[in-house]
Amino acid sequence: MRPQKHLAELQLALMLLTRLPAGRIEGAVPDLAAARWAFPIIGSPIGLLTWFAYAGASAIGAPSAIAALLALATLALLTGALHFDGLADFADGIGGGRDKADALEIMRDSRVGSYGMLAMIVVVGLWTHSVMVVDPGPLVFVGAAMLSRAAMVALQGVLPPARPDGMARLAAGHNRAGQAVMTLVAVAALFFWPVPLGICIATVTLTALLAKRKIGGQTGDVLGAAQLLSETSIWVALAFLTDP
Repeated sequence: MRPQKHLAELQLALMLLTRLPAGRIEGAVPDLAAARWAFPIIGSPIGLLTWFAYAGASAIGAPSAIAALLALATLALLTGALHFDGLADFADGIGGGRDKADALEIMRDSRVGSYGMLAMIVVVGLWTHSVMVVDPGPLVFVGAAMLSRAAMVALQGVLPPARPDGMARLAAGHNRAGQAVMTLVAVAALFFWPVPLGICIATVTLTALLAKRKIGGQTGDVLGAAQLLSETSIWVALAFLTDP
C-alpha cells in the first residue's frame, strides 16, 4: 500500500510541476501536502531534458547563447512556464501592491505589469548568460533543478499560506518526507556545491522575507518565484566560479 501511495504522490507532483505525461492516479488522489517530498525529485527529469536541448543545440553547431536560450525555452515548455508566471505575478504584487489585499489582488491578475516584465527580462538574461558561461553537463542541470525545487519545500515549511484558498493552502502542513528529501539534497549540495547552496539559501530567504512582509505568507506565485529565482541564483554562482 505504501509504495502505491508514494507512486501516487510522485504522479501528483509530476502533474503539478510539469507538462510531462504522468499516467492516471489509481485510487484516491493524495493530498498535495503529502506530495511535497517529490518536488525535488521531479527536478531530475526536468534538468535532464533541459540539458538534452542544450546539448543537442550545441552538437549541431549552435552558438552557446542560442543553445542556452533553447534550453530555457525547453524548461518553459516542460513546466508550462508555471514558475515564470509565478515570478511575474510575484514581482508585480510586491512592487505595485499598496497593502496585502492589493498585492494579492495584483498577483491574481493574469496580466503582466512593468515589475513582472522587468523581473522576467533580468532573470532570463542572467539564466541564459550564466548557462552559456558554465557550459554545463547533465548532472549540473539536474542538480540546479533539484536544489531549486528543494528551496520550494523549504519555503513551504517556514511561511504560512497568505490566502485561505489556492495551492499554498492545499500544500500547507507538516511533512516529514518533504523535509527529509530537502535535507538530503541540501547535504549533497553542501559537499559538492557549497557556494551555490549558500547563494540559493540567501535567495529563498530574501524571497520569504519579502513575501512575509508584503502579503503575510506564501502563495503559489511565491513558490514559483522562489524556484525560478533560486535556480537562476545557482547558475549565476556557478558562472562566477567558472569564470572568476
